[in-house]
Amino acid sequence: MTRPDQPVRPRRTPTKTGGDNRSARKNVCKGTRDHMAQNVSMEEFEALLNESFEIDTPAEGSVVKGRVIAIEAGQAIIDVGYKMEGRVDLKEFANPGEAPEIEVGDDVEVYLDRVENARGEAVISRDKARREEAWDRLEKAYADDARVEGAIFGRVKGGFTVDLGGAVAFLPGSQVDVRPVRDAGPLMGLKQPFQILKMDRRRGNIVVSRRAILEESRAEQRAEVIGKLSEGDAVDGVVKNITEYGAFVDLGGVDGLLHVTDMAWRRVNHPSEILAIGETVKVQVIKINKDTHRISLGMKQLQADPWDAVEAKFPLASVHTGRVTNITDYGAFVELEPGVEGLVHVSEMSWTKKNVHPGKIVSTSQEVDVMVLEIDTAKRRVSLGLKQTMRNPWEVFAETHPEGTQVEGEVKNITEFGLFIGLENDIDGMVHLSDLSWDQRGEEAIQNYHKGDMVKAVVTEVDIEKERISLSVKALGGDAFAEAVDGVKRGSIITVEVTSIEDGGIEVEYEGMKSFIRRSDLSRDRAEQRPERFQVGDKLDVRVTNVDSKTRRLGLSIKAREIAEEKEAVEQYGSSDSGASLGDILGAALKGGE
Repeated sequence: MTRPDQPVRPRRTPTKTGGDNRSARKNVCKGTRDHMAQNVSMEEFEALLNESFEIDTPAEGSVVKGRVIAIEAGQAIIDVGYKMEGRVDLKEFANPGEAPEIEVGDDVEVYLDRVENARGEAVISRDKARREEAWDRLEKAYADDARVEGAIFGRVKGGFTVDLGGAVAFLPGSQVDVRPVRDAGPLMGLKQPFQILKMDRRRGNIVVSRRAILEESRAEQRAEVIGKLSEGDAVDGVVKNITEYGAFVDLGGVDGLLHVTDMAWRRVNHPSEILAIGETVKVQVIKINKDTHRISLGMKQLQADPWDAVEAKFPLASVHTGRVTNITDYGAFVELEPGVEGLVHVSEMSWTKKNVHPGKIVSTSQEVDVMVLEIDTAKRRVSLGLKQTMRNPWEVFAETHPEGTQVEGEVKNITEFGLFIGLENDIDGMVHLSDLSWDQRGEEAIQNYHKGDMVKAVVTEVDIEKERISLSVKALGGDAFAEAVDGVKRGSIITVEVTSIEDGGIEVEYEGMKSFIRRSDLSRDRAEQRPERFQVGDKLDVRVTNVDSKTRRLGLSIKAREIAEEKEAVEQYGSSDSGASLGDILGAALKGGE
């Protein structure tokens, strides 16, 4: 038979034949003479001769039936009829990886390449016959979308070669199995079904898939298993695979995903902590997606929920010992019991360490004492406090260091408004610029300090709520100004000593406190307002015009003293309408003083 797409080759009458053909030709010639004797024309004879050749000789390029008449030298000798014999290697009768199955007397189909070769034998092929037969069969299977049987027998770039009973097909690596196959050795030579994805007879290309068969079978199996399952069912399964986010459990032909968050009520960092591949586990069906055939499983759902008793076991303000399970930028999670975790926010970790990462205060797996601050059972949250288990260091400091207590500490920081001094229990006290020195401005005094210096100071205030401690350095030696001017008030007459003569006035000293008397205050008489008329060391009586504790200065004036004395003399010895002169009054006053 010929292929449908193969043009029919014109028959040709062989010009050279074997012995049998020569005998036939003699018989024909004898018949011709008989026909001639019967007055048959030569033309009729030639037509009959050609017709006999066309009937008796099979067409080259077709599949013919033959019989094995002998097996010798690794070849089978096959009689294909029409007085023709041919030879075929025994290996052409064997499937890949199998021994040839052929015996004398077997009927086989072979492909007739040529009617006669140089040895006068027919050129035949079993492989080509099988290929032609296979292509006809495969084309029908491809049209019917039916499965075909074959065996993988070799490796090629990107996949494998498959024998489909005479035709060779290509099996891409991605179509071998539903999951990547590392070792295809067990599949080699094994007869199994395949699905034809694409075929082109003209080019001799066939692409098949084993995966499509497996997926179809798997889908049928999944549908059958899923049909027997219901949400809420407790079933046994085998752990098939473990990933970072969970585990796949085989439920008997269908896989379900057991997410890491559904394995236990407690925190599970990795599924391998509680599961192993091949282990049999009892799980509950949480959800079934009928469209995608995906199954969600859970293990913790089969256990008692520890959150049901959280409020009773962990009342507010109670202190418990827990284990740090996880540390984040915003705090640390502490396990109170398996399945119950609380968050210690970074703001509740330390009284003193405000801007540090939680990992510098606690470490993973560390056991710590925490206080329950808040419970939200609906959101399954517990707020915990670490610092609440320790006394407020500002309260302790206030108790042990009342105002006026002298302390000593290291300069931790220097800012534009003062110094920060490190005190006990990791707390700081601040010395404001105005509390650095009695004699210097704060901006000047702060230049005398450096980070790391040890400084003594006096506690002036402790604000527990604002967590502030105010210190003073200048208060260490007492307030010299306050002591010096104790009892001195505005209008008082005091005696000062000249310490310096300047163009604008004179500098004087009272009890160690420096003051300056301006030129205009040196005398009531303008002509006497000359600084040079005084000498360093002179003792002068002056009137206090102002006491400024902030600038630590006394306002002094000779002129004010003279005016005050004149007014007092007038009041004592005369009046404005008595007719007495000022000189008379002052003279009388002076005599009265003698």
